Amino acid sequence: MCYGFDGDAALRRSVTDRRSLLRGSLAAVAGLGLAASGVGATAATAGGQHGHGRRPVPPGKISIQLWTMRDALQGSPGYDATLKQLARIGYPRVELALGYFGRTAAELRRFLDGIGIKASSSHDGISENADALRQKIQNAVTLGQSYLVVPYLYSENADDWKRWAQQMNVEAAAAAQAGLRYGYHNHAHEFTIDLGGGKRPWDVLTAELDPRLVHLEVDIYWAVTGGINSGDGVADPEGFTLDVIRRAPQRVLQYHVKDRHAADGDMADLGTGTIDFARIFRGHQVQEYIVENDTPDVTPQQTAEIGYRYLRRVRF
Repeated sequence: MCYGFDGDAALRRSVTDRRSLLRGSLAAVAGLGLAASGVGATAATAGGQHGHGRRPVPPGKISIQLWTMRDALQGSPGYDATLKQLARIGYPRVELALGYFGRTAAELRRFLDGIGIKASSSHDGISENADALRQKIQNAVTLGQSYLVVPYLYSENADDWKRWAQQMNVEAAAAAQAGLRYGYHNHAHEFTIDLGGGKRPWDVLTAELDPRLVHLEVDIYWAVTGGINSGDGVADPEGFTLDVIRRAPQRVLQYHVKDRHAADGDMADLGTGTIDFARIFRGHQVQEYIVENDTPDVTPQQTAEIGYRYLRRVRF
């Protein structure tokens, strides 16, 4: 899975009592005293932009999902050396996954500040209770994040998707009080599961999520794959993806950028597959372009370097 998150556990946690969360979440966050701090204010007021011309991805908006680097982080050369290498490649940002590797949020912030990288976003599941939500938000503020993103949900029942959307709206309101943007990250199944009545999970989610509070982190590979697998995007996968972006009431503020092999449809290092990213970027610009490949073609380090070079080179 591309998100560094236990999807089955997320499903189990979805039975959280929403009424309890409603009662406790905003009150819990109010105690942080962060609403007026300005943390994450840029992300909170920014929106995706449409444009034309031959322009590059701004280097300050390039990031990488650390799930891509999991083998290097958990094995050799290890967390510290891997993050330092990402800094040397030129990454100014990372999207966190897999935890803090033995550090507190404050300790991780000091380490990242020391190597010149910002943890601007993270993948976190829906919280089990108000205390867990408060801690998640406090950690994100301590780290200097702009975004909290729910990485994965799965059900073949429409009521589950409606309940999750309601829970995310509550969490997003609490996150906004702390100056954070709160988003959802797609996979392919949101576009392929038949919930009945012609509805798919993406239809339910985007209808239920409050566009004033929740943004979308569109995973381009999974949107393209969802279009192909559903049959709706076989002829024009990039066009399908742009329709997904344009039709959603929510703003698309972040991209996961990973390519797709022509031969088998597996994930590919950027620029080695079939996806026309320039067309998608030209159609809709975002605040973060996040490199990702769940299955690095050679090594995670090479995937990271190829991805960064590609985003610095592409024009749209």
